[in-house]
Amino acid sequence: MSVLVTGGAGYVGSHAVAELVERGYDVVVADSLEMGGHREAVWPGAKYMEGNLLDAGFLDRVFTENEITGVMHFAASMIAPESMVKPEKYFRNNVVGTLGLLDAMLKHDVERLVFSSSACVYGDPESVPLPETARTVPLNPYGESKITVERMLKWYDAAHGLKSVCLRYFNVAGAHISGKIGEDHHPETHIIPLIIKAMLKGEIFRLQGDDYDTPDGTCIRDYIHATDLADAHILAMKKLEKDKTSDIYNLGNSKGFSNRQIIEAVEKVSGLSVKVEIIGRRPGDSPVLVASSDKIKNALGWKPKRTEIGQIVETAYRWHSSHPNGYN
Repeated sequence: MSVLVTGGAGYVGSHAVAELVERGYDVVVADSLEMGGHREAVWPGAKYMEGNLLDAGFLDRVFTENEITGVMHFAASMIAPESMVKPEKYFRNNVVGTLGLLDAMLKHDVERLVFSSSACVYGDPESVPLPETARTVPLNPYGESKITVERMLKWYDAAHGLKSVCLRYFNVAGAHISGKIGEDHHPETHIIPLIIKAMLKGEIFRLQGDDYDTPDGTCIRDYIHATDLADAHILAMKKLEKDKTSDIYNLGNSKGFSNRQIIEAVEKVSGLSVKVEIIGRRPGDSPVLVASSDKIKNALGWKPKRTEIGQIVETAYRWHSSHPNGYN
């Protein structure tokens, strides 16, 4: 019996694959490598099958050749600013691709799905920390594609009994404790690797905005370590196996760290200085985005192990300093 991990060669998916394999699961990875995945990121012991979720024949082969009992779905286009200029790419890959996956699951009698959603579904928060009951008004097509899939899953449950857990998470960061896998995006848009890469190259890191209504003027965000995120996905899969009920959970630290604090953490971990230039705000950035993760902690017993920003940054620094060119 196998767990199918779509996007399992990507940053977040590869950490889920690593945890699944290390805990004794049989794992099948489906990834086209077209959306930032790397063949080298697939954890040893997992079966890799290269293909696109838009290819119905590929999906049928995946389910026919393997005894899949549950799916973790990470495969998606994920750069929010890009989605503003290429919405068709995001609705095709994220919505149509998921639709094909769901239909393949129904065809092969697989009824459990853990969906990698996003805090982008909330849009501009009315209050923080954000509970799962907060309104969902996405500000970009990426977030819209995620909430669209969540709504699809509700109706697939009602009509077909396909059970799902949607995990809405904020800023994933850090690298595997072994140093074997980490974050390698092209282009890179996440602040921690951008700061580390600029520092290692002696380049200037451009900080977008220092005049927000926060204690130090920079944006505050909720960061979650990639392995803690993977652990939550496994707990969600176990929940579906046990009680066969669908649900939605936030994943985060329940506390935020400012961009200035991220810079300070990188400097402390590395012992080096970061050259910083302040530039204008990035359009659409909220001053503070922090999740309430009480629901998943109480319901599933999730306990993130790396909650301090220094712990998260240390693993990221180890990965980037030993892999200056990523997987290549």
